[in-house]
Amino acid sequence: MQEETGMCDVADPWGGSYMMEALTDELYEKAKAIIQDVDESGGMTAYIESGKAKLRIEESATRKQGRIDSGQDVVVGVNKYQLSKEDAKKEMIDVLQIDNAEVRQKQIARMNEVKANRDETAAQEALARLEASARKTISTSQGNDPDNLMALCIECARVRCTLGEMSFALEKAWGRHIPATGMVQGAYNVAFNASCSSGDGKGSGGTTNEYQEILDSVKAFETEEGRRPRILVAKMGQDGHDRGAKVIASGFADLGFDVDVGPLFQTPREVALQAIDSDVHVIGVSSQAAGHKTLLPALKEELIEMGANHILVVAGGVIPPQDYDFLLKESQSCGAIFGPGTRITDAARKTLQLIPRSETAEEKVLG
Repeated sequence: MQEETGMCDVADPWGGSYMMEALTDELYEKAKAIIQDVDESGGMTAYIESGKAKLRIEESATRKQGRIDSGQDVVVGVNKYQLSKEDAKKEMIDVLQIDNAEVRQKQIARMNEVKANRDETAAQEALARLEASARKTISTSQGNDPDNLMALCIECARVRCTLGEMSFALEKAWGRHIPATGMVQGAYNVAFNASCSSGDGKGSGGTTNEYQEILDSVKAFETEEGRRPRILVAKMGQDGHDRGAKVIASGFADLGFDVDVGPLFQTPREVALQAIDSDVHVIGVSSQAAGHKTLLPALKEELIEMGANHILVVAGGVIPPQDYDFLLKESQSCGAIFGPGTRITDAARKTLQLIPRSETAEEKVLG
């Protein structure tokens, strides 16, 4: 294309193309509307602090997922032209297996060695200066300011303060950021069902029926059990990627589930306690940081210890297929795994099927 089409001989090969010009104009107008919204909210800092920025991003991601799940938007290899099971197995990539417990112990040993061999007085003095600077109400952003936070952090590192110690010094002055756990309502429903009424030929003709069938199943569950199915969407360990979890939470809520969203960085015990306190039927664990082989079994152990083994655990996110047997069979730490590309409607249907029914409900089903 570079040599034969003359593409490199002009500044804008697509100049004058109605399609490209229309797309560019649409991008400009929508970006301008967002910038105007930010300005009216008091600027970007205020927009972020209010949670609006995060919510807008999550709404966009939820709508996109709805369009993908309905087939309106095509992602090759995900919702169209998928590999067969045999071909997918051939394409499976070997994943390096890490013993998380061993790595943790090594890291702890290294941290203890660093602390044992440093000048403790110098380290504490550096941390105290960092905290004092963070408490100031005037700007210290100039590079030559003796209280510049970056310069003080570098000095802390020189005397072998750990990242955790530096973060804690700042936390004592500023407090800890607690991200909003709210979720978008209605976006998945609108995007999923839009393909059936758009008349553009995209999407499956049965998607509306499929969506309604799940809503009916949730309603039937509520009739049998006296309440809607309730799920806690949880993030454990040092996994700060929560957009996927928020999309799942929004999708399940639109499909009729009662949804609780846990905070980031929870321990397995904290998740188990929240699940019991909220009286959920299901814990949906979103794993994006390769901690599933450690955290999921630990969560299951906590539930057993607390007498809550009846709570179903399902998992999703970036979990290699090679680890499915360990989680589902060997450790029996979850009842289902929803890998990348799983439609939210399929995950909701499967989860609903796996929720243990009360004895009264089972008797009704058996007739």
